[in-house]
Amino acid sequence: QVQLVESGGGLVQPGGSLRLSCVASGSIFSIPVMGWYRQAPGKERELVAHIGRGGTNYADSAKGRFTISRDNAKNTVSLQMNSLKPEDSAVYYCYALVVIQLGGSNYAYWGQGTQVTVSS
Repeated sequence: QVQLVESGGGLVQPGGSLRLSCVASGSIFSIPVMGWYRQAPGKERELVAHIGRGGTNYADSAKGRFTISRDNAKNTVSLQMNSLKPEDSAVYYCYALVVIQLGGSNYAYWGQGTQVTVSS
């Protein structure tokens, strides 16, 4: 079993910054991809950014403002969010594509979500 635990959400004024972190624990051989998705009320969950062996990928809305990074030794992924806008308000979910054993399949895991609210 694999668990993802996020931290770092909260309330911030427009133009402010927040840093989200996520740590994966449990039965893990490797994590090819980690990333962040978000879901605002009444909207579908959408990709924010992910990072893997092929590099990083950002949603257009995140480019130039958000930076994703990971520490492979600690199985963590972080999202530095700058110049936040009210439309960035959403529940942010950590995502990991996990290989549990050598030669095994990939399995997708999600965190419980952390609320980010951008408001004055």
